[in-house]
Amino acid sequence: MMTLELVCARFGHLQPEELRDWVAAGYVRADAEAGELRFQDIDVERVRLILELREDLAVDEEALPLVLSLLDQIYALRRRLGEV
Repeated sequence: MMTLELVCARFGHLQPEELRDWVAAGYVRADAEAGELRFQDIDVERVRLILELREDLAVDEEALPLVLSLLDQIYALRRRLGEV
């Protein structure tokens, strides 16, 4: 598991407050251990996805929740199809 500081350092320009906001908004999951946020590998990849959506695809802050929700639905459908 990675701390908030390590995740921000990995992505360079990501500010800790911004990542805290994403956790609060439910865009990214984090575990709170001793008052400190910790992220699993899958959550770090979610951070990478959000950054790619914003920076590479120019998805703005207002559209981000919708895009993430649609992607989550697609991934859930793919899992379900894999089970069939």
